[in-house]
Amino acid sequence: MRDWRSKDRGREHPSMNGRLAFLSLIFCIGLLIIIGRLFQLQVIEAKTYKLLASDQHEVQAQLVPRRGTIFLQDRYDRALHPFAKDREAWQVHVLKRQLEDATTTAAELGEILELPADGLLATMLSPSSSYAVLVKDATLEEAEKIRERRLSGIGVSQGLVRVYPEEGLGGQLFGFVSTDDNGKRTGKYGIEGAYNDILDGEYGSLLIEKDAAGRRVSIGNTDFKQAVQGADIVLTLDRTLQYEACRRISQAVAEFQADSGTVIVMDPHTGAIWAMCSAPDFEPENYGAVKSLSVLNNSAVYGEFEPGSIFKPITIAAGIEDGKINPRTTYDDPGEETIDDFTVRNSTKLAYGVQTMTQVLEKSLNLGTIFVQRLLGKERFKYFVEQFGFGQKTGIAIGPESDGDIRPLSRKGDIFAATASYGQGITATPIQMLAAYGVLANGGKLMKPYVIKEIIHEDGRREETKPEVVRQVISARTARLVSGMMVTVVESGHGKRAAVPGYFVAGKTGTAQIPNPNGRGYLPDATIGSFVGYAPSDNPSFVMLVKIDRPRTVQYAEASAAPVFGDLAKFILSSMHVETERPIVEIKPDPLPLLPVQTSTATGTH
Repeated sequence: MRDWRSKDRGREHPSMNGRLAFLSLIFCIGLLIIIGRLFQLQVIEAKTYKLLASDQHEVQAQLVPRRGTIFLQDRYDRALHPFAKDREAWQVHVLKRQLEDATTTAAELGEILELPADGLLATMLSPSSSYAVLVKDATLEEAEKIRERRLSGIGVSQGLVRVYPEEGLGGQLFGFVSTDDNGKRTGKYGIEGAYNDILDGEYGSLLIEKDAAGRRVSIGNTDFKQAVQGADIVLTLDRTLQYEACRRISQAVAEFQADSGTVIVMDPHTGAIWAMCSAPDFEPENYGAVKSLSVLNNSAVYGEFEPGSIFKPITIAAGIEDGKINPRTTYDDPGEETIDDFTVRNSTKLAYGVQTMTQVLEKSLNLGTIFVQRLLGKERFKYFVEQFGFGQKTGIAIGPESDGDIRPLSRKGDIFAATASYGQGITATPIQMLAAYGVLANGGKLMKPYVIKEIIHEDGRREETKPEVVRQVISARTARLVSGMMVTVVESGHGKRAAVPGYFVAGKTGTAQIPNPNGRGYLPDATIGSFVGYAPSDNPSFVMLVKIDRPRTVQYAEASAAPVFGDLAKFILSSMHVETERPIVEIKPDPLPLLPVQTSTATGTH
């Protein structure tokens, strides 16, 4: 008899086979999970855990972007020199919730840092935030002493501060960087403000999964995003010329006891700004010492003023371009006229009889430009004013820019266009006037001014600014004719102190009245002296504007703005090695006239 069990002998039970297979599958899945997690930890999230294990300095380097550097180039060595850059520094901060005895802490801290305890205490007790930076740039020795004292609520960390290695290069153009109570840095005003997003970069982030008690979950997910460093900016400014421009305008303001002054130098063929400076100014690293917020705005692009007689070449150019006049066209100058019940006069109150258009600029005759404006008509005159760029921003994009005001040209009556022909009753900014003279120096083309030569991104990508022609305003022939007429202003007229021996300089003075801010009319005995010009006149290397606000030791632009122009123009031509055009002979200026400043609402000055 056969044993029934012999049929199953040598074969495993089906249920046992299934369990083994299931256990094998579970084991494999678990192994894959472990391998996957190890891959995640050691490869995908390696940077994150390395960062978690590193010190505070490394965490900052990975999460806080370094702000881009602002460079200037020197014409002599062609090297890039940093004007604004980041450097590492020790910061002292307070966590107000952890303070135990604020008064004692402030006293001890003040002793270490050699700072007034009262000021530190005021910041510690300020209710605006639970965290505040007390010192942004402490020394390593000071930081170590603070750590040794273990002051309650006081911490020391290594961070980044904005420094400006070179002084005397102007603050209005560059702006500054401020830090809020949370340590966030933001560019304000000037280039630092206008290009803050580009310079600032992108902050990194580190997200860690935590449990209900706030503890990091060892097998939880993390998300790490590394900071993107800020881009560097290379400016069109010439480092040496910028320094010389700032030095000279500051000296002029002091010498003439003026309220303020501005100088801008531009390449007329490209629109690249080589120098831009105003006085009074501020040092970006010490912006907190500024007493008036108005000093922070860049007056070269923000400040509006009635240009006065530097506007006359614009009117003359419009008349020539429209075929209404030529340099030899004459008119009979009566000395004064009545227009819409207003009496307008030449600045000298003299009648000059028969005069050519060249003499109108040479002698700065108000009635001569009114003659041209009448020939053009109100609408055609307004058209040319707009074509030269007045009444609209230049788009230079370095902070707040004003439009200027030419709205009076749209008002009824003939008086508004008449006075505007010699720069009264309308306003412009210094950068607008400079760009308009650039038209005369550049064959009739209006160029868009710019100060950013190149933006260099962290990944090596470069954005270079290309010169931009806004439009052809007048013909090259008209530009040459007006240039020749302005040479006579420097050779024989009110611009002799702007002359540079060996060169033909084209330019025009302007002594403009200042509107009364509290009513009608103009301020008595208060003027703005300006000079705009270029050299050499037939192939200009530069175009420059100099403006002196309310000089008190001299009265006319030929004694204030013109000599500053001539001095800096001589330096530029020499440093650029521009060949002379004629024998070097000094042009002796006439004695300065002692004439009263005209205060009539429709008189104007030269």
